[in-house]
Amino acid sequence: MPLSYVNPTSDSPWGTYLTQVDRVIPYLGPLARWVETLKRPKRTLIVDVPIEMDDGRIAHYEGYRVQHSLTRGPGKGGVRYHPDVTLEEVMALSAWMSIKNAAVNLPFGGAKGGIRVDPKQLSLNELEKLTRRYTSEIGIIIGPQQDIPAPDVNTDAQIMAWMMDTYSMNTGATATGVVTGKPIHLGGSLGRVKATGRGVFVTGREAARRIHLEIIGAKVAVQGFGNVGSSAAELFGQAGAIIVAAQDHTGSIFNARGFDLSLLVPHVKATGGVAGFAGAEAMDNESFWDVDCQIMIPAALENQITAARANRLKARLVLEGANGPTGSAADDILADRGILVVPDVICNAGGVTVSYFEWVQDFSSFFWTEDEINMRLDKIMVGALRKIWDTADQHQITLRTATFAVACERILAARQSRGLYP
Repeated sequence: MPLSYVNPTSDSPWGTYLTQVDRVIPYLGPLARWVETLKRPKRTLIVDVPIEMDDGRIAHYEGYRVQHSLTRGPGKGGVRYHPDVTLEEVMALSAWMSIKNAAVNLPFGGAKGGIRVDPKQLSLNELEKLTRRYTSEIGIIIGPQQDIPAPDVNTDAQIMAWMMDTYSMNTGATATGVVTGKPIHLGGSLGRVKATGRGVFVTGREAARRIHLEIIGAKVAVQGFGNVGSSAAELFGQAGAIIVAAQDHTGSIFNARGFDLSLLVPHVKATGGVAGFAGAEAMDNESFWDVDCQIMIPAALENQITAARANRLKARLVLEGANGPTGSAADDILADRGILVVPDVICNAGGVTVSYFEWVQDFSSFFWTEDEINMRLDKIMVGALRKIWDTADQHQITLRTATFAVACERILAARQSRGLYP
């Protein structure tokens, strides 16, 4: 049964996650007796975040930190600042982090955080106050061996630096390992900024090879052109693909001959979005889902590929750069249509994998080169996907169900071995 304070619908984030878990129960064997532990977050914290605004007003914001599972290690997951953040969304994101970390076999559990706020409406001073107050409020449950936040939607290295400093000041010792995604000069890792996008590319390259899709000349559409979408687009472009469509919160653009990414990426950084790019024509947002392409990369927010859009999609391969971009009904439609989906819980795991590298480097105070980071990342991502693909072939199930089967088995085996205390 769902938690009393959440009433999920089938296509809500938490409802989608519960459906995904239910689908793997037949493949869990004796471990299925523990499956209810996957349907209940271990710990949910709701905090009030009051700050003094620049004009002297006292404003209150609602913040969350959810630890879904700590069975396999400390919680790990990002913090997002967005006006639409809800407890249910953060619960689902924390659960997907549990699955993601287990799928890649990292020694982490799953956690996620967020504040319901539009950070674009805050000054830099107000943003710092918000971050520091939130960190102080959740400081009772985070720590290098407890729960390690990271950047997510609308948060970045500077916000991680404020979080690390606040936690360190409150505990009386510098604790670089309390967050990942920090600036390099504060213990951050090389390769972290583009790691999620690189993971999308690496898993996409492996999937394309398996379905005999030639990347050279393949048309690619990207939804969301932040760190994940733009990094993935650049890597596919370097591999010979043609990026023909892009969409973000500012609008949608199209060029059948492909974008010049050396111009589009600086345009997005300068203007805040893809709209107005001179090397493309504007298109209706809904028409983006009708674009003729071989590869679709949803790298924005959840629930973007609806059942209606799934019926219209022309791609052969969907690479989920975002968390939860495809609803359960849409997932079934894509499977029926023979469109391969590389699910978020493996496709975008490059970010948390390099976060793991950062965490390890902080503990040892020994740092790797970017080439070493990328080599280790590629090896882990390819190995994880091959394990999942073998599971999918064995049971004749989708990659998503196979990913959940592999991850849930690892989490529940750990739960069974640890037992219940007291």
